[in-house]
Amino acid sequence: MEKLAIIKIGGNIIEDETSLNNFLKLFSNFEGKKILVHGGGKRATNIASRLGIKSKMIDGRRITDAATLEVITMVYGGLVNKNIVAKLQALYVDAIGLTGADINSIKSDKRPVKEIDFGFVGDVKEVASNSINKLIQADFTPVFCAITHDGNGQLLNTNADTIASTIAVGMSKLYKTSIYYCFELNGVLQDFNDKKSVIKKINSKTYKELLAKEIITDGMIPKLDNCFDALKNGVSKVHIGNSSMLTKENELFTTITI
Repeated sequence: MEKLAIIKIGGNIIEDETSLNNFLKLFSNFEGKKILVHGGGKRATNIASRLGIKSKMIDGRRITDAATLEVITMVYGGLVNKNIVAKLQALYVDAIGLTGADINSIKSDKRPVKEIDFGFVGDVKEVASNSINKLIQADFTPVFCAITHDGNGQLLNTNADTIASTIAVGMSKLYKTSIYYCFELNGVLQDFNDKKSVIKKINSKTYKELLAKEIITDGMIPKLDNCFDALKNGVSKVHIGNSSMLTKENELFTTITI
């Protein structure tokens, strides 16, 4: 089965022009079929503030009211996405920028109101793997922003990590898929104060041990839970680290397997 890499970049890379350019060079040189997924939350927060719209966050998750959704659509689907696509074209990657509404590629349900009303936030329910594959087979490189739709004309703000993992699961019917989560750290760390203390391999057993010892805490837990969920549903490997893990020379990153 042919390989397909789903590569997701974090907001800190997007916000720093030098980091973004370095990442995109590495992405352009990454061999094989690939899909890029990005968010843009920090940029959206800054632009919302300039427009007089206050961003509301609960446990790191954005409350998306109608005004915030307008900003997110402009920033994710427009400013950030098209900037990345243009830079990739300059690097001879024939990129095509997409939301989940384009070619009906990613459908979501609006998150139900429980203790918190997250507003126009989507939980992915369906990935159109055959449609996405038509783009890949035509030698286009899809670049997805963190917006999906409900099939009834409503756009929805959706977690970019989740989009990356659900695309990888959906495409695993057609390819041997792997996920690369690129962010500012070298990987999952044994000691947060020692940036070189990377845990190179984590599986289900070692993950439970790391949780019990409280080595993995806070924001890394949902990220890793997401990784294991993807692995249980057809993804072959998940990698977490900085952009240099896309090169063959760097081995300092975390690989997660079942």
